This record gives sequence, structure tokens and C-alpha cells, in this order.
Amino acid sequence: MSEQEAVDIIRTGGVLVYPTETLFAVGADAMDERAANRVARIKDRPVSKPLPLIIGSIEQLDLVTETISPELLKLTRIFWPGPLSILVKAREELPSAVKDSRGYTSVRWTEHPLAASLCLKAHTPLIATSANMSGKPGTGVAEELDEELTMMVEGVFNAQPGPKGGEPSTVVEPLPGNRIKIYRDGVVSRLALVRAGFVIID
Repeated sequence: MSEQEAVDIIRTGGVLVYPTETLFAVGADAMDERAANRVARIKDRPVSKPLPLIIGSIEQLDLVTETISPELLKLTRIFWPGPLSILVKAREELPSAVKDSRGYTSVRWTEHPLAASLCLKAHTPLIATSANMSGKPGTGVAEELDEELTMMVEGVFNAQPGPKGGEPSTVVEPLPGNRIKIYRDGVVSRLALVRAGFVIID
């Protein structure tokens, strides 16, 4: 599959498997309610676990949130593009499947060139949840993708560079006063966050 074919799937409301930094992801246009609901159904993902998002440039953050705090800006300046997922107050028009009970969503500016390019060429943030059925392990190898899952999507964009494996992204929520709450430890260490001037709260 070519990159243009992958972009066309996104633009027409389809669901796609594509490479990210660590694993293959399954995703779709993050602004499309029907596509987001399809991803959640394909993954058999609980409603209590909203689907995470990626963007391809800092400018696309405006499509995800209207609330830009000093702490959020500081995190993006230091750690983006990269494996830091940040909880932000989601725009009202985003699908419910990407938002938690407070109306927040998780977003990161991906450093994977193909994933970022898909976001930019489709002019939208993308849903980026690991390409596996809920409860099963994800993979960075195309040949190991779950056949049950790949049969339910419009295509698999298997191009180079592929996923390189490793730890998942770190998930944080910025709070006033240079404080942050960590929801998942990952590639960005607690020490790196402290050295950047943040206070970690439990």
C-alpha cells in the first residue's frame, strides 16, 4: 500500500493499521465520530479507556484542544516531538470515544516520520492505539499482526521505517504551578521530567 492510499483511507472515514515509533497502531481520523467508534469496536476497547491521539506538527495541537496552559507549552517545547503523551482538555467536537469522563484526551506529537506524514497529509490528528485485540499483546512486526484485526480494517500501511519496539510513551497531565501527574511510566523518565523543572504529584 502506498502512502497516498493510506491517506485516502483516512480521508474517507476508513480504519488503518500503520507504523509508529514502538508498535503498529490501528487508527483513523480523530475528528470522525463514526470512524472513532469503529476503532473502539474493532479493539473491543472499554468505554472507560479513551482512544489516544497523535499529531504530525505542533500546529495540529489546536485541532485537539483550545486550552493551552504554560505547563502544557513547556512540556511540548522540551519533549515534543517524542514519546510523551499529554492529557489535555479536548475540543467539544472531538468524538466521545477519544475522551474520558472529564472530557480529556491523550495526545502526542509523534516522531515517527510516516505516522506524522499521515497526520499532515490527511489534515487531521489520528487515533493511535496499538494494533491488537484488547487484552492481547501489540507488535512491531507486520507478520505478527492479529489476522482477526487486519480483516476488520481497510488496509495495512506496512512501510519503512517500521516500528522499533521498546517502552510505550509516558502519559502525563500538566497541572498549575509546574506540577504534573503521571498516569503511565514510559520512555520519558521521571528524572527527565524533574530535571525539566516539574514537580511530580501522586
